[in-house]
Amino acid sequence: MPAEVPLSRSRAEQFDDLVLDAVEELERRWERELAGVEFAVEDVPWVEHTSPDEVVLDADVLDDGSVPLARVLPAHREDGRDVPARIIVYRRPLEIRAHDPEDLADLVRDVVVDQVAVLLGRDPEEIDPTG
Repeated sequence: MPAEVPLSRSRAEQFDDLVLDAVEELERRWERELAGVEFAVEDVPWVEHTSPDEVVLDADVLDDGSVPLARVLPAHREDGRDVPARIIVYRRPLEIRAHDPEDLADLVRDVVVDQVAVLLGRDPEEIDPTG
């Protein structure tokens, strides 16, 4: 397939596009508040296991039945430099929950809105009143 044909894009690239679409829409409304915030996609979350049956999730992880969907890392200083806030969206857990591509797009948007709300200390309905 030619590169400009959507079928030539991998599932990971298509997922990245969904996240970018959600972020761009929110940045139009919250440009100042989201300036400098980094958005990232990872395939799966890294979680700490304290025992074979116990998974420890940090308080900043959005989860669904103990499976992380996304995470907010607040801005901080590290080794004398400023590290910007970062929102990480986990691709595989979201893909598994979606019934179809439209459902996945809605789910990604909801998760990004929820994480932006956490980062900004606001209600998700305030971040996206149309959601």
